[in-house]
Amino acid sequence: MNMEDIQNKYLEMLKGQDRHLDYISGERPIDHAKSYQGNIENFIGFAQIPMGLAGPLRMDGTAGISEHWIPLATTEGALVASYNRGIKAGTISGGFVSRMISNRVQRCPYFEFDGLTEALEFAQWMRKIEPYMKDGVSQSSRFAKLVSLDFMHEGNGLHVIFSYETGAAAGQNMVTIVTAQLIEQFLSQAPHKPKLFYIEANMSGDKKANLMSLSKVRGRKVISEVLITKEVIKNIFQSSAEKITKFWQTGTIAALQTGAVGNHAHIANGLTALFIACGQDIACISEAAVGIDRLEVKNEGDLYASLTLPGLIVGTIGGGTSLPTQKESLELMDCGSPEDADKFAEVCCAVALAGELSIGAAIAEGHFTKAHKAHGRRR
Repeated sequence: MNMEDIQNKYLEMLKGQDRHLDYISGERPIDHAKSYQGNIENFIGFAQIPMGLAGPLRMDGTAGISEHWIPLATTEGALVASYNRGIKAGTISGGFVSRMISNRVQRCPYFEFDGLTEALEFAQWMRKIEPYMKDGVSQSSRFAKLVSLDFMHEGNGLHVIFSYETGAAAGQNMVTIVTAQLIEQFLSQAPHKPKLFYIEANMSGDKKANLMSLSKVRGRKVISEVLITKEVIKNIFQSSAEKITKFWQTGTIAALQTGAVGNHAHIANGLTALFIACGQDIACISEAAVGIDRLEVKNEGDLYASLTLPGLIVGTIGGGTSLPTQKESLELMDCGSPEDADKFAEVCCAVALAGELSIGAAIAEGHFTKAHKAHGRRR
């Protein structure tokens, strides 16, 4: 099925279901009587954002070989065209390989004591009861699993880093609630009671880029790779592996000079568009859009490229994933079930990598400005 066929099929599906028109076409009034409790307070309506389609993206993922159409919600002209070009190049070359490596979501409560020794003894006590805490999590949550505890001491203060697996959910609310329950359950047994307590004190990396998330895991750590053939680079990108790699070497040095977290170009573009379309927590783009690109010239002209995303906060349940348009987008991607969370993360990473290749070729060949003149300006 080609792009025009899938667009027509999707639009016909929406027209055949009246409930979707409020969210997609804007042709009918929004149903303000409908409840969106859990998603919004003081509800007054919807901010409609255009959504385009890219693909199909061929991927060798944890679940096997699959193809995915990619809905991208954005107001930036040229974005869908650029990502579609990168997806096409990767798919023609045999497809992207993606693997979800690890799932860890942190919540980091802070405890403050009268002195250093009390803080140290409190940490030692928490280490001893860690197995009981893990059992407590299993009893209080169907999805959360406490993986580890780590400690960060500072003066008479103590940050405790709770790391959880969160199943099919992105998990920020889940780990907040579970951690609060654990502390309430066990704190009465502590050898020393803290004089000050916060459920979070800016250590977890929630909704911000940070070096700890880059070196460890925040959400899902996913790696994607692709080998673009010399012929495809020439025909699709109008460039060469050498020129694209040279641009990325230059960009990596510039990233170091500016103190950037990661050496990527614009993975926030594709991930944000996917997050909006698929009901993810958009603010989590702060930590999700941190990555490491690697490019190498292979086989006298082919291009190997990989992208590592260590902080991909995504899920296929919870949050906005149950809203009508967002649910349809996940189903369109064949990622609409709880068991598809890892696959969805793998697709997200592959899409981000496709966008990195496309923008790299555009800048390397001087096409970047021309593309934005053609697609990014209203005439």
